[in-house]
Amino acid sequence: MGYVGRFAPSPTGPLHLGSLVAALGSYLDARQRRGRWLLRIEDLDVARVRPGCAAEIQRTLENLGLHWDGPVEYQSRRRPLYDAAIEALARRALTYACDCTRRTLAESEDAAYPGTCPDRPVLTAPAALRFRVDDAESVSFIDRFQGPAVFAMRALGDVIVRRRDGVIAYQLAVVVDDADQGVTDVVRGADLLPSTPWQLLLQRALGLPAPHYGHLPVVVEPDGAKLAKSRRSTPVDARRAGRQLIEALELLRHAPPPDLFDEKPAAILAWALNHWNPANLERVQKAAAPLPAP
Repeated sequence: MGYVGRFAPSPTGPLHLGSLVAALGSYLDARQRRGRWLLRIEDLDVARVRPGCAAEIQRTLENLGLHWDGPVEYQSRRRPLYDAAIEALARRALTYACDCTRRTLAESEDAAYPGTCPDRPVLTAPAALRFRVDDAESVSFIDRFQGPAVFAMRALGDVIVRRRDGVIAYQLAVVVDDADQGVTDVVRGADLLPSTPWQLLLQRALGLPAPHYGHLPVVVEPDGAKLAKSRRSTPVDARRAGRQLIEALELLRHAPPPDLFDEKPAAILAWALNHWNPANLERVQKAAAPLPAP
């Protein structure tokens, strides 16, 4: 099987600079390796989905010249796959109900889930469903951009795979989707790096292949804080498609030459494909957003 990558935005709002960086990085990585690049809409949390947002995201990607392969997949249409995975985990006694509230967890001294529910009856319904991990285990892998990574599962705890409201959690859905779609390489933001050990354990438990992982710099404010809802996080504007691609490339440490600044997306992407070098991203987890235009 050749390279298969993907971009999986959530339709709760338009694409912003941070999500453009993730989309562009995964696109360039796939295209340079002559692979396929898939688009998957993460719309499981129906209550937060903004009507028309998925179509808006697709139009924005097309205006930027980021064209995907095959049909767009929607998580909301894939519920039977997730239910089957949960049943498979339950048969091996790898899940349990958890009725802990956010307040209860906030009062815990543990950074991770303190393991309150596995050995007691659930008192409140409905309850969430957690995936049981081995506290004594450490999960290690080689991230394509960040290098060796090691996570102690005691510090992470048991992860939710189905929420109290019945919505399938991200950690389970992404594992099932990537395997079902044949994804070989996951290129995404470094804010999701701590999710990788849970996903690797879920893949192992479900007998699914593990893709290669590469975590791109997360766009932050110049002071290092998470990119807030400010002018730097305004929606991607298709009228400035070329300039916004250049901003994203600069954040990916692939700054184009000045003579490309006024070019259209096709020319900028052609340059980017010829110059894409993952080594530029080694151990870079954060990139400061550029100052907004006056």
